[in-house]
Amino acid sequence: MTTTEQTFSLSIGIVLFPNLTQLDFTGPYEVFSKLPDTQLYLLAETLEPIQSDRGLTFLPDTTFTQSPALDVLFVPGGPGIDAKLEDSKFLDFLKTQGEQARYVTAVCTGSLLLAAAGLLQGYRATTHWVYLDLLELLGVEVVKQRVVIDRNRITGGGVTAGIDFGLVIAAELFTEAIAQSIQLGIEYNPQPPFQSGSPETAPEVIINRVKAASKNRRDNRLQIIQKIIAQSPTSVS
Repeated sequence: MTTTEQTFSLSIGIVLFPNLTQLDFTGPYEVFSKLPDTQLYLLAETLEPIQSDRGLTFLPDTTFTQSPALDVLFVPGGPGIDAKLEDSKFLDFLKTQGEQARYVTAVCTGSLLLAAAGLLQGYRATTHWVYLDLLELLGVEVVKQRVVIDRNRITGGGVTAGIDFGLVIAAELFTEAIAQSIQLGIEYNPQPPFQSGSPETAPEVIINRVKAASKNRRDNRLQIIQKIIAQSPTSVS
């Protein structure tokens, strides 16, 4: 081995797809990128650029067929999950990797993709608060928490929960001291200007506004999940 070569003790695979929510991906990525002896893989079906739901473009570095066995499988969420909920090739990749990974993880509606791949049934998990009941329809025991750990399944709530999730993963893989050092290094010290970041604390008028804005997407997603359940009832029993 030459002096320029480096070996890694851990591998984390981040699954990318069109119309993902960038902070679901980049929040955890910021934490993961600071872990010692860890190789990150930005995984996608091809190496073509992938655009987020808000137009930010990312470049995958490893295709699904090139992916090694992973220590951590991580799936973000976003509007793009709707197309992937019925994409058998995509779900097969998650299932294959998830069955051998040390940890199977997701943030936000990425949990719905894990469940559609049959990887969350019999586990406690969470997702974005608007879609908790849809995750439950897929046979998952839902929990209203920012980060949920159930054995080797670790899931985070909506979007910004990805940073908390990333730090939890850091502590699980290494030590709390390493996780805390990363937290301080990125100055993660939340002091939100409003107490409206959760349906438990937000004013009712704000909750109703967000629900109304999400209604069409939620209704469409519900129809997809109902179709999945009707076609493969044993997969979510």
